[in-house]
Amino acid sequence: MRRTAVGDATGVVMPASVADLREAPEAFLTRAMHAYGTLAPDNRVASVDRLEVFSGGNSGQKALLDVTYAQADADLPRQLFAKFSRDFEDSFRDRRRAEIGGEVRLAALSRLPAFPVAVPRPVFADFEAASGTGVLITERVAFGQGAIEPLHEKCMDHLLPDPLEYYRVLVSAQARLAAAQHRGALSPQLEALFPYDRVAAEADLPIGYGPDELREKVATLGAFLSSHPQLFPEVLTDDAFPARLEADALAILEHEETVRRFLQADPRFVAVCHWNTNIDNAWFWRETDGTLHCGLLDWGMVRPMNVATGLWGGLSASPTAFIVKELDGLLDHYRRELAAHGGPELPADLIALHFDLSLTLTGLSMMMDLPALIGARLPEIRAATGPFDPLLRQDKVVEGFLLVATNFLTLWASREFGRSLQRMLAMSS
Repeated sequence: MRRTAVGDATGVVMPASVADLREAPEAFLTRAMHAYGTLAPDNRVASVDRLEVFSGGNSGQKALLDVTYAQADADLPRQLFAKFSRDFEDSFRDRRRAEIGGEVRLAALSRLPAFPVAVPRPVFADFEAASGTGVLITERVAFGQGAIEPLHEKCMDHLLPDPLEYYRVLVSAQARLAAAQHRGALSPQLEALFPYDRVAAEADLPIGYGPDELREKVATLGAFLSSHPQLFPEVLTDDAFPARLEADALAILEHEETVRRFLQADPRFVAVCHWNTNIDNAWFWRETDGTLHCGLLDWGMVRPMNVATGLWGGLSASPTAFIVKELDGLLDHYRRELAAHGGPELPADLIALHFDLSLTLTGLSMMMDLPALIGARLPEIRAATGPFDPLLRQDKVVEGFLLVATNFLTLWASREFGRSLQRMLAMSS
């Protein structure tokens, strides 16, 4: 039985999966691209020469398509990438089906000629919100061809010759997008596509447990750090760290509502952000003079947020020693790039404070169950000799979660988030 949905924006009947697309791909693509304004009314997709499942990512189904048009047009991409929100055969991948709604809206926003960030050109994008069913079809990034570098894997940034060069261009992309919004250079439909609800923003990613459960989570985490010292930097295996983490975390929990209000109170710090500009969600190319540029992929969590939250999302999977050393410089780079492109001038001390506090909330809501996740998915991790042991590559979820959690905890230790909280409370009194 063919599964379909009706796009809320275009009214196009859409296939819900790769299998559904296979039944009449030429007819659907022609109809969809006509409705989206990509394909001239007198042109059509004559043939789909390749339709191949792509297994990457951890949500929805994906496919690689090669197409031929009835009328050749150099402006039309022939190599396409299709991303479906649904995976009916895998509930784990299907659970995040709503995220494509943001990607669909971002695709509409990106069609502006002056959109400040390179993204894959969309040829069709729509979403049926009631069922969580949608599809995004874009030109396919030609990784490893011409000037475009091969895809860089998540959590493998330590293999790059100069990670700082890559993260500077990623941070610049985030700054250009925020600056364009603040100077009114994005679509007049911005508010309709990405409405900002301050109350909802303040409630985003709640910590979700009380003091007693937090104490238990810290104790379990401390025991895990102690029993797996080879996986973590020395600062986290110090006997004094769990007690400090507990005291700071309990204070954050006590003042959670105040922290949340603070992070949304200053409009200079709020903008539409890509939430996950890890290296693998971008492509890179160089000019003939060696200048590095990037484009951004996978906008599933895009929304208005505190820009520091967006910055952490992009830096979270960088090498631990790197982020400790380079974080302040990258925050300053963002601040200067934002102002240089017409955005607000953010005080250096305030952007650092916003970063620390936004990270405490994100980390406490998402990172404290590290021992349980690893125990369930990769109990043999005790045999690992270090954080880059090949054993970890057996489970990409564990590999990624371990690195992000390590970065969160190491920054907590090195930047003293408890002091950041006290500073905010003094400012708010």
